[in-house]
Amino acid sequence: MRFILASGSPRRKEILTELGYEFDVKTADFDESTVSLDDPVRGVQALALGKAMAAAEATPVTEPTLFLGSDTVVVLDDVVMGKPKDEEDAAAMLRALSGRTHVVCTGVALVEKDPAGSCAAREVFAEQTEVHFFALSEEDIAAYIATGEPMDKAGAYGIQGLGRVLVEGISGDYETVVGLPAARVYRALKRCGVVPG
Repeated sequence: MRFILASGSPRRKEILTELGYEFDVKTADFDESTVSLDDPVRGVQALALGKAMAAAEATPVTEPTLFLGSDTVVVLDDVVMGKPKDEEDAAAMLRALSGRTHVVCTGVALVEKDPAGSCAAREVFAEQTEVHFFALSEEDIAAYIATGEPMDKAGAYGIQGLGRVLVEGISGDYETVVGLPAARVYRALKRCGVVPG
């Protein structure tokens, strides 16, 4: 079965490539404002499904094709933190995370499309990982923001980049925090008939 990643994330692409999958990348516009994040776990699954469905509907196929959509949110005190609007917003997020434990939730959706154009969700799930931050000084926060890394990251940090020095420890799957829970995705893809190589 043909396999398509419905995400422009370089981190998700990197994880799937490291696992040995052959895939194309196709993204399509999806209005994320239509999804409520009041329940972050359900919301992130709806975002993943919306992105996978949008890409599937926009992509003509000549054989059964599986689309993988994914989204990641950072949750502190039941409030979802998106990407910072500006450096001031990034600093506020990092101050809020400082010395505390938050949850990173990544949703994944697998949608199959057949040559007749029919699309159906095969699997939709979410993984959660707890992340505990060191206490951060204003100097720590300013230095990290100056690197530019926080600006396109949910919660204003990237655990796979320079942001790793902010993290004291995690409980759960590391790659869920990066943006794609590889072990669970591997098993879901296998059930759908997609294997590496």
